[in-house]
Amino acid sequence: MTIVMITAQNIHKSYGKLKVLKGIDLEINKGEIISIVGASGAGKSTLLHILGTLDHADEGKVNINKVEVNVLSDKKLSEFRNKNIGFVFQFHHLLPEFSAFENVCIPSFIARMPRKEAEANATKLLNFLGLSERMDHKPSQLSGGEQQRVAVARALINSPAVILADEPSGNLDSASARELHSLFFSLRDEFQQTFVIVTHNEELANMADRKLTIKDGVIMK
Repeated sequence: MTIVMITAQNIHKSYGKLKVLKGIDLEINKGEIISIVGASGAGKSTLLHILGTLDHADEGKVNINKVEVNVLSDKKLSEFRNKNIGFVFQFHHLLPEFSAFENVCIPSFIARMPRKEAEANATKLLNFLGLSERMDHKPSQLSGGEQQRVAVARALINSPAVILADEPSGNLDSASARELHSLFFSLRDEFQQTFVIVTHNEELANMADRKLTIKDGVIMK
């Protein structure tokens, strides 16, 4: 049975006089991998940030995992985001003073997960991602591809229903990029998460279950 994970209805967003999104309608199913493509400035990242509750639409509704997120208080929204949404960005934003293992654990500590459970989950994820030998290394001691895999593990640590990725392979060499792209599909098969990926990488975009193109603030039919 198909389960709808994300619904966006009539999403509008402007910054000053600049209209970025002009009525986006979108439905994404559980376990689906969606890529979003379009020219720079088309509104891809803006849409991703609204779906991820990092930004608010001027108009319209967003439902994630059967919750209408735009009516939640800031506190409830923050709790919902921490539990239900994982983020992977082009710049991985790892904290330089902490090890790979500690970076992965942080979202679980924020969610007040018991330390033993958080550390067990982090170990399992880092092993799954081929980083068992790199757990104690600081980000500066890791390659770009390894840093991005640590960021993926951090995004997954609270078992979120949805992973949102913004140009996740934009900073990687082609071999590391292909590795990361394959990893998303392995993770979907392993954990049944839903992925929404904004990318300029045509190879990744075409691997997705569906490729959506944004042009002039709307999704092209």
